[in-house]
Amino acid sequence: MSRIFSGVQPTGNLHLGNYLGAIRNFVRLQDDYECIYCAVDMHAITVWQDPQELRSNIREVAAAYLASGVDPKKSIIFAQSNVAAHAELAWIFNCVARLGWLNRMTQFKEKAGKNKENASLGLYAYPSLMAADILVYKATHVPVGEDQKQHLELTRDIAQKFNTDFGTETFPLVEPLIFGEATRVMSLRDGSKKMSKSDPSDYSRITLTDGPDEIAKKLKKARTDAEPIPEKVEDLEGRPEASNLVGIYAALADISKADVLAEHAGSQFSAFKPALTELAVEKFGPIGTEMKRLLADPGYVDSVLKDGADRARAIAEPVIREVKETVGFLVS
Repeated sequence: MSRIFSGVQPTGNLHLGNYLGAIRNFVRLQDDYECIYCAVDMHAITVWQDPQELRSNIREVAAAYLASGVDPKKSIIFAQSNVAAHAELAWIFNCVARLGWLNRMTQFKEKAGKNKENASLGLYAYPSLMAADILVYKATHVPVGEDQKQHLELTRDIAQKFNTDFGTETFPLVEPLIFGEATRVMSLRDGSKKMSKSDPSDYSRITLTDGPDEIAKKLKKARTDAEPIPEKVEDLEGRPEASNLVGIYAALADISKADVLAEHAGSQFSAFKPALTELAVEKFGPIGTEMKRLLADPGYVDSVLKDGADRARAIAEPVIREVKETVGFLVS
């Protein structure tokens, strides 16, 4: 069976974009793949995190997986930092990857902004750790959003160079899996920006723990335009807010944007938003309720993470041993 690896950063405020772009797909993949999912806490500390909040946010990611339907018996759920092989392989990959490759990574430029001289080395080397996350399990497929495709290409480059440098076939060339109508969910306040945990406006996102009232309020205030819903998908071009809300509806209903337009063409968004709200509450309500229940029982969540880390180590440790032997380390 092919193996999936993916993760979500534990930086708080998990939202609709995290669910539609990642977590929902994690649930759907677990019947057809061997799935390994983690809270990527080592990635989170590439920018400063409050230690207490980080611990809470790691549990939040695990609770989101569980509440959304990831089965901890079928899939492995763990915290990245609890499997040391991630860091060990990341250092070896730092010595395989080329500076020119990392210099081309657009996400570092976006996150560091004009202050890149003060960015952490970890933020710069983030893609090398991401490659290690995937390849320490010899994963064959990774579900990714459009913004991570470049990092996945780097993972393939690192795997290929390692294999070539040492004359081995140690690592597979991992393939991306991209799903659905709303793999890139945009801000409810600005359709040109991705929905983000860090946006200062709470009204820019629907979080996984929002109740019906919060969902309704945020969708009511979501930015749209004065034009009615069009008949054709191409007519949404140049209308980012309209396209975003139609895409969210399509993803939640598991239909295409064209199907949404066929049902709602000619309607104003004042009529469309209540239908979207009803759908979002139906899909999200049970997840938020279950997340709150799980977070009230941190002992259970921690037990899931511990079991997952034990199972992840059992897969990763033989791989890191093989890699060490390949590069010429003395392995005790």
